[in-house]
Amino acid sequence: MTSRRHFLRTAAFGGLAGAASLLVPRAFAADNAAHATHSPDSMPANPSGASGYRPPHKYGVGGTQAGNMFVETSDETVEAMMQAHWDAGVRYFDTSPWYGLGLSERRMGHFLDGKPREAYLLSSKVGRLLTPDASMDSHGIWAGDLNFNYRYDYTAAGVRRSVEDSLQRLGVPSLDMVFIHDLAPSNKDLDDYDAQLKTAIEGAMPELTKMREEGLIKAWGMGVNDIEPALAALDNAEPNVLLQATRYTLMNHDDALERLFPKCEAQGCSVVIGAPLGAGFLAGKDRWLYSGDPIPDGYREKRAKLSKLAESYDTDLRTAALQFTAAPSIVSATIPGARNARQARENAASMRTSIDPAFWQAVKREGLINSDAPTELSQKA
Repeated sequence: MTSRRHFLRTAAFGGLAGAASLLVPRAFAADNAAHATHSPDSMPANPSGASGYRPPHKYGVGGTQAGNMFVETSDETVEAMMQAHWDAGVRYFDTSPWYGLGLSERRMGHFLDGKPREAYLLSSKVGRLLTPDASMDSHGIWAGDLNFNYRYDYTAAGVRRSVEDSLQRLGVPSLDMVFIHDLAPSNKDLDDYDAQLKTAIEGAMPELTKMREEGLIKAWGMGVNDIEPALAALDNAEPNVLLQATRYTLMNHDDALERLFPKCEAQGCSVVIGAPLGAGFLAGKDRWLYSGDPIPDGYREKRAKLSKLAESYDTDLRTAALQFTAAPSIVSATIPGARNARQARENAASMRTSIDPAFWQAVKREGLINSDAPTELSQKA
């Protein structure tokens, strides 16, 4: 007999997931058969007793590529990517209704189905509600036949509905962390940032605090690309974890060090770092972040210098970039995305390796990073 959960999952995939699941095991088994598995404790750990809500380990996976960011990615490839993360010991998964307009959540839920809920941590986002729309094709950076449209809603009722919708797409009974998504001045798709922020302060933020008090979620915060809305949340509510994307990387980090991190420390709020590789730039892609704007002046030259220094100290730029973002004590996790199993394994391996402290000393001598930036990544709690 078909269970309600199986029916919801199959319906969410529009009938495709049921057929794909017959092919997926062979696909990722072949891709991962020769690769060792690792326990979650192989990853750098958060210290016990640290402020703010924190996953046990300082590394997770972002779900943008599972939503067909930039190019279409097959169900089989995403399933193999997720399995590679799991085999590497990764147990924190971040997604959003916005990523592929529901596709990332459906795919992550498909992979996590059957795994004990207490075995992993899961975060998603609120701020957009999805509605079926057969005419919706690729949209912005999301590729493929999406079949859903969206509208912004930062009200109390809107965020509660968004959480409930995410639970159904994921097929899980709970979320650990919820982030108010893309409520930021840089989001040009958003009408009247100031008015929407006021709505969130009066609606979304107290409602998420209520949901936290009810035990429906463990933590909430902003999930944004700008620092200003994160500071606004700290000024007007009591978030206990923030997802700050694009503002703390090897390329640009001064503002977060000077304004955001001290305020989070003072208010007992931890930080998850999104886009630690600059949407692929620090892994070799000729692309900076998501907008398609030109790569900032001097960034290619700075990347080349960092890469050359990394090689001279027997490491690589990706490893340095990921460990740099996880080093500050206020950071509870860094969450790069991965397109496929190979990238998943490479990213995870970067977090298990050691970097010669002399490399960081050389980087600071060359003026390539802020002299006050933490660089020592503890591998143990």
